[in-house]
Amino acid sequence: MLSPQNAPVVEATLPVVGAAVGDITERFYERLFAAHPELLRDLFNRGNQANGSQQQALAGSIAAFASALVAHPDQRPDGMLARIAHKHASLGVAPELYPVVHEHLFAAIVDVLGEAVTPEVAAAWDEVYWLMANALIALEKGLYAAAGSAPGAPRRPYTVVARLLETSDVATFLVRPADGGPVPAVRPGQYVSVQVELPDGARQIRQYSLSGQPDGALQFSVKRVAGTPDGEVSDHLHAHVTAGDVLLLSPPFGDVTLDDGDGPVLLASAGIGCTPMIGMLAHLAATGSGRRVTAVHGDRDELSHAFRAELHQLVAKLPGAEAHVFYERPLGDHPADRTGLVGLSTVDVPAGTTAYLCGPLPFLRAVRGELIAAGVRPADVHYEVFGPDLWLGADA
Repeated sequence: MLSPQNAPVVEATLPVVGAAVGDITERFYERLFAAHPELLRDLFNRGNQANGSQQQALAGSIAAFASALVAHPDQRPDGMLARIAHKHASLGVAPELYPVVHEHLFAAIVDVLGEAVTPEVAAAWDEVYWLMANALIALEKGLYAAAGSAPGAPRRPYTVVARLLETSDVATFLVRPADGGPVPAVRPGQYVSVQVELPDGARQIRQYSLSGQPDGALQFSVKRVAGTPDGEVSDHLHAHVTAGDVLLLSPPFGDVTLDDGDGPVLLASAGIGCTPMIGMLAHLAATGSGRRVTAVHGDRDELSHAFRAELHQLVAKLPGAEAHVFYERPLGDHPADRTGLVGLSTVDVPAGTTAYLCGPLPFLRAVRGELIAAGVRPADVHYEVFGPDLWLGADA
């Protein structure tokens, strides 16, 4: 993939670029938003910009992609690219954005590294950028075609037909297409992008996992994160959106989806990470699956556990299923070996298990490590993380 003349240049300069990539991405976003403030207003997540997580994710993706090219010059890190492409497609990213990003990213590289960016170095990293960009453009084109959508196409309006309060800070929105047409096909584990107009006129977008698919409708659940920039959309949905309102949704996207096999499956989640897992369990129950299913969930306490009743109801419908629930500070009687953080030492993990994880990064790292130690192949451990993926490349 990486040309013979540029491969040694990238390899030689990767430590320098890698060490400065955080400063480069920070400068990049400063330049990009100064030139195109509409991108921060209507495309990029303002909360993730404010707390720096988007900068970290971009830096990580660039470093991971370049490192993969150097380590395996004849291979492409498709796992990492697929994840980014699904996120981009859900946002409606168009191919025309990539030259804009290129312009400001390379200006930022020069700003930070100065004279170290010789013509030879610039040419080598230009190739890295376009290898990544063109691969993403191609993947996104395929995703748009499969979804019957197009980059930059208007989101479809959906009418909120019901709003259910799962816990004090988690609400589920049941929506149907406002045009009366059919809902799109959904794979268990996918998410939709929801766009709302905020009081300052910004049209911010957030992704929410589908927590079920009732007939003729979609269902997604939102945890309210109030008082920080990260929570401006969730706060708006909780405070202002109710039955009868209209929301703009993307088609479903997401690369972490339940496979169609018949082998054992483990679904592990923490906190609001339960939403895609409940969607997967609902699909397994609706299709009468005979798979051996192990559901593992961790939460602060019983009152914080969204879909607590649904978890046990769905597991009861599956003949080969069991649930293991951990509470850090249980409010009532709870088994001692299920008190505290999630651990798999007392959970039987059958041979041939495919695992799906969703939750905070420390949870993902810990559970993934335990699964691999238990004999699960790394390729069979799939994860979803809410917000920018700061763990890119873990299973690329």
